Amino acid sequence: MLTALLIAPFALALAGYAFTAWKARAIEREFPNIGELIEVGGLRMNSVFVPAGEKADLPPIVFIHGASGNLRDQMHAFRSKLEGRADLLFIDRPGHGYSERGGPENAWPDGQAHAIARLMEKRGIDRAIIVGHSFGGAIAASFALEHPEKTAGLLFLAPATHPWPGGVDWYYDLARMPVLGWLFAHVAVMPAGLPRIETGTRAIFAPNPRPDDYITATAPALVLRPATFRNNATDVANLLDYVQRVQPRYGDIHTPTVIVTGDTDGVVYEEIHSRGLARDIAGSELVWIHNLGHKPDYVVTDLAIEALEKIAGEKRDLQESARRAEARLAKDHSE
Repeated sequence: MLTALLIAPFALALAGYAFTAWKARAIEREFPNIGELIEVGGLRMNSVFVPAGEKADLPPIVFIHGASGNLRDQMHAFRSKLEGRADLLFIDRPGHGYSERGGPENAWPDGQAHAIARLMEKRGIDRAIIVGHSFGGAIAASFALEHPEKTAGLLFLAPATHPWPGGVDWYYDLARMPVLGWLFAHVAVMPAGLPRIETGTRAIFAPNPRPDDYITATAPALVLRPATFRNNATDVANLLDYVQRVQPRYGDIHTPTVIVTGDTDGVVYEEIHSRGLARDIAGSELVWIHNLGHKPDYVVTDLAIEALEKIAGEKRDLQESARRAEARLAKDHSE
């Protein structure tokens, strides 16, 4: 009896490990790399580069995905509507998607910003509008601070950029631990996480509907692979300390900036992050939209593109566009 009790947890862990290894390979077969790996000094970064057409009317644009994401997320939202208008660069952040992690500096937003700058150089992009969604907002702000000469403008979409009360969910701290974190990521995360992808992605969009093809188009399951999950957990767990140190420098950012946020964001505190950016970056424009959740890149894509146009120097009334978006969202909510 005692022997059986001792063996049972080991057998369960072994089964979880085997399932995780098998399922990680299956996920990669279902969602293979669609980008190109390029050496950027210490790591190979993965990206999809979409060159501008002959009638390009916008500067190059670099898209930085948020936590738990990969390049497919922003690409699915923006590529079809912007293709031909600008050089578009969609990236897997270091340690995410199919990018390698590189050194310990890439566990912090400024390290990832430096890697993105090197990738831009390899792709022949001198300056670009930097688009950061959620966690990507912290990297976009760091990019502007560390590489102002490469920053043609900033578009923040539901960003995470400022110190917030509390910490992060327990599993982020657990996953980044040296031994227990490895065991957790290789045994428990995959079987526990797969059933939650459906409800989790809908929660990220709430109160707005999630596109029906979102899971198959953006491959959120890639984050459940052990190494990627631990990288993601480390990024998230490090963010609070990082923004506490860097937020006082945001006043040094001097580039055209637009912040698009919703007042029903269930993932980040829009009152803290978005209003904080609008306060800290002189001349920035805050576009505040009622009934919008954490995914303005999908829910108000056309408004985000208008913001890119305004950053590039075109005349656009983003506040009026926000009111039209609100009317549409209110109608959708009532139906």
